[in-house]
Amino acid sequence: MSELGRIYWSRKLLKLSYSVVVLWLAWSIISLLMSGSFVSTPSSGSAGVSAASDILFSLGQQVVAAAVTPGLILLALGITAGFITARDARRRDPLRRFTKQQRREGMARAGGQCELGVGARRCSRAAEHGDHFYPWSKGGATSLQNFVAACSRCNRAKSARIPSPIPQKSIERRRLATGADASAMLVGERRG
Repeated sequence: MSELGRIYWSRKLLKLSYSVVVLWLAWSIISLLMSGSFVSTPSSGSAGVSAASDILFSLGQQVVAAAVTPGLILLALGITAGFITARDARRRDPLRRFTKQQRREGMARAGGQCELGVGARRCSRAAEHGDHFYPWSKGGATSLQNFVAACSRCNRAKSARIPSPIPQKSIERRRLATGADASAMLVGERRG
């Protein structure tokens, strides 16, 4: 698996884990509330206000007990995501813009057509932008290898997301079909 594929799938796994733990937390609290185990019958000597406060105190203790484990896991996942974001910011290439030479070579390599698209299908529009395949904001290099020609619609749709390995392999296959040097036709490059 390529480095970009590994990064893509590890981030997808992190997002999936976060979603699963949030659902677990919600299910724990909802099942606790639905069970009604916190409701107690007031004793004969209890006043209404103190009985209500006892019920609320019992409810609070049970909610905290049900939320401790998923809450700690959410905290760990949040810290992990924070470290990943900070590492990406440190890896940013000091130069964000492609040089005129890189733009010329990249557009010529693409034949003036958008290299992005949906899945394995290539967009049929004319290329208007030079985009970082692996986003600059996530540590992508400003190099010819990381340059993809894109129309404005595909460029906006891709945004700063890390593309899946499917478009990466499709673009590499199309570039290799032109018969050029294999090392110059790779897609995506991460800095440092």
